[in-house]
Amino acid sequence: MFPWRRKSLLFARVLLFLKNRKTVARRRNAHMLKYPDAKVISLGIGDTTEPIPEVITSAMSKARLLFRAEALSTLEGYSGYGNEQGEKPLRTAITSTFYGDLGIEEDDIFVSDGAKCDISRLQMVFGANVTMAVQDPSYPAYVDSSVIMGQTGQFQKDFEKYGKIEYMRCTPENGFFPDLSKVTRTDIIFFCSPNNPTGSAATREQLTRLVQFAKDNGSIIVFDSAYAMYMSDDNPRSIFEIPGAKEVAMETSSFSKYAGFTGVRLGWTVVPKQLLYSDGFPVAKDFNRVICTSFNGASNICQAGGLACLSPEGLKAMSEVIGFYKENTNIIMDTFNSLGFSVYGGKNAPYVWVHFPGQSSWDVFSEILEKTHVVTTPGSGFGPAGEGFVRVSAFGHRENVLEACRRFKQLYK
Repeated sequence: MFPWRRKSLLFARVLLFLKNRKTVARRRNAHMLKYPDAKVISLGIGDTTEPIPEVITSAMSKARLLFRAEALSTLEGYSGYGNEQGEKPLRTAITSTFYGDLGIEEDDIFVSDGAKCDISRLQMVFGANVTMAVQDPSYPAYVDSSVIMGQTGQFQKDFEKYGKIEYMRCTPENGFFPDLSKVTRTDIIFFCSPNNPTGSAATREQLTRLVQFAKDNGSIIVFDSAYAMYMSDDNPRSIFEIPGAKEVAMETSSFSKYAGFTGVRLGWTVVPKQLLYSDGFPVAKDFNRVICTSFNGASNICQAGGLACLSPEGLKAMSEVIGFYKENTNIIMDTFNSLGFSVYGGKNAPYVWVHFPGQSSWDVFSEILEKTHVVTTPGSGFGPAGEGFVRVSAFGHRENVLEACRRFKQLYK
């Protein structure tokens, strides 16, 4: 009935990487039909597998700390819409836990239903007319959401630029940090550290250069710190550790990979008051308007869980879960290193980035699936520079990770 709408959405899906995750799932399902008795192990998408710690689920079910779940069935205990920006106790806890001495205030925090959702809301703030730069490779949602907003065009220079979107090449050759001297002036810079998929973490000196680049060019940095708690190196966990960052950056993060909240859905975005447009108008006011228009606030129960995450007991429990996945990462890295592969990531993120020089990412994905019944993720799905790589996720039960690594050794010995 409305062919113009169907055509525009199809255009976005065909040209970019929206199809990657669905293609992996489709091939996995086809493989399971072909080999119904095989034990297929998924180390592909970054979905957590271990139970949420009891100290957190207890707070969610009983809501001792913020809301009383069972009281919602009573007149006295019932609550409807909460604050779109998040409840004050949780915003305060996020501020003190992650930004205590960085000059971030409670009302700079916007609680949400996850970082991925906030990335799309930020695109609503920016609109279709801005130019944008992303790490290459990087989390596909940055590009996908911008294309849906209308930042489309023709690919140029072998995928280095697509319409208003510029790919900042991040490879082993440049230490997974872009050569900023080759990046053209851009309105928005999406930057993830530790990076998904490469697992690389930017140093303090590198982020200082990024902040200065944004200042020199009048750009806004959207810093994704969703894996900051996986950091082992002494690198910044937040962009706001860099002097002057509050004037050029915002930050988005999530409880998904810390507490197993991929299904619970709870995250936050920091928009400092100091972040202004060129005319002096605060970016936070625009983001607040979008939040209040398109979102009614995170669930009371989820926010109770988030508050429990940030209690001393919750932080300890989250650290233990993160430690479990990091042990998985070490097992996977040791396996591919022993087989002679060039392996990156792992130390600061739950992803292992394995190089298969001269081979197609999809061909490697297909060979591993066909011969080992293990699902990975083709690197090309994260951007042009991901070609020739495969991402192996450490999110998995220990016995599955060990079995997958045994199969890898059989395949590549």
